[in-house]
Amino acid sequence: MKDYLTIQDLSCGYPPSFRLGQINFSLHKGRFAGIIGPNGSGKTTLFKGICGDLPLLQGNIQLDGRNIRAMGLKDRAKRIAVVTQTTEALDIPVEDYVLMGRMPYRSQFQFLESKQDHEIAEKYMKLTDVYHLRNKHMLHLSGGEQQLAAIARAFTQEPDLLLLDEPTSHLDISHQVQILNLIQSLSAELGLTVLMIIHDLNLAGEYCDYLMLLNKGKLHSKGTPEEVLTYTTIEEVYETVVITQTNPLSKRPVVFLVSNKMLLKSEENKSGEA
Repeated sequence: MKDYLTIQDLSCGYPPSFRLGQINFSLHKGRFAGIIGPNGSGKTTLFKGICGDLPLLQGNIQLDGRNIRAMGLKDRAKRIAVVTQTTEALDIPVEDYVLMGRMPYRSQFQFLESKQDHEIAEKYMKLTDVYHLRNKHMLHLSGGEQQLAAIARAFTQEPDLLLLDEPTSHLDISHQVQILNLIQSLSAELGLTVLMIIHDLNLAGEYCDYLMLLNKGKLHSKGTPEEVLTYTTIEEVYETVVITQTNPLSKRPVVFLVSNKMLLKSEENKSGEA
């Protein structure tokens, strides 16, 4: 299968304080990939480098064989949608905010959205559960509702590549599952390539089919969740004792934390047996 997104020798950051080392990976079209790693490992720096918010110090990024930086802004906006951690709370209704995702498709002298634009926006507002909020202003939404609206706008853009920075951070568990199920479904059905920063290792293991683990500005490991989410790797990178097992239904890895209290109790039991 042909690579769709290719990152070659990418380096970016804020030298001399922090610099992301040479990053290399490639994703097939339709792959749902996750970027994981401890705080300060370089996840957001990598995300900003791919989005174009940070200049590259080295390397290049290709989308379907084309250099992203050489694309025109309109062409890039049709192909790539970005959802950041914080949503700009504009004083406009949710529906108008979501319709902003259709702006790359407007002709030069088109000032109003078409019927098709409204139909597409309505479709994704319903799928992300914000349709009932369509007349409410973004400023008056909760953080979770704003995040859902931002995801709806990204889907309305109908991109080939979806970049998500912690899309579930402000959502309750039901909306986390709803959004990740939707992303997973669209990735499979439409060939949508997804690259998502995510802190929750269990969500990453359950939903992503490919993971990249960053640590101290370098790509520590990459591969399937089963290859990356081993207890030895997690303990090495996160410096935390964990237990990993397999979800009996999905066969995906599950990570269990172990508190200091339980560690001490385990040691006491071992001492008593000795």
